[in-house]
Amino acid sequence: MGILIIDGQGGNLGRQLTRRLKEALPQADITAVGTNSTATENMLKGGADRAATGENAVMVNARRAKIIAGPLGIVIADALLGEVTPAMAMAVGQSDAVRVLIPMNRCDTLVAGVAEKPMGELIEDAVGKIVALLQKAD
Repeated sequence: MGILIIDGQGGNLGRQLTRRLKEALPQADITAVGTNSTATENMLKGGADRAATGENAVMVNARRAKIIAGPLGIVIADALLGEVTPAMAMAVGQSDAVRVLIPMNRCDTLVAGVAEKPMGELIEDAVGKIVALLQKAD
């Protein structure tokens, strides 16, 4: 199915998203890419099928993915306390994949019209959108 999950910092959002997607779509082929090794390790614990770390991994896997999911900051250069490089943000933004971005307000970017919600609710919404995308594609 070609789902790429990108996360940074401690990888908590990515781990939870990976776990919920595997519950909702057990057959899902999930690649996790962390901006650091801790994030990568946590997404593997969430059930990712394979994982890698760093800028080049984001660039390569963004070209291959059908869906890219993660925090909003993955499309903003220098987000996540500088963990998202300009090349990473460009690779995600230029990918042909559908992007499902979770609006975390920790990257100094606020999205108007989006209500503050707990991470769990945001993840459930993202999972629902990804499931709908994949059902539409079948």
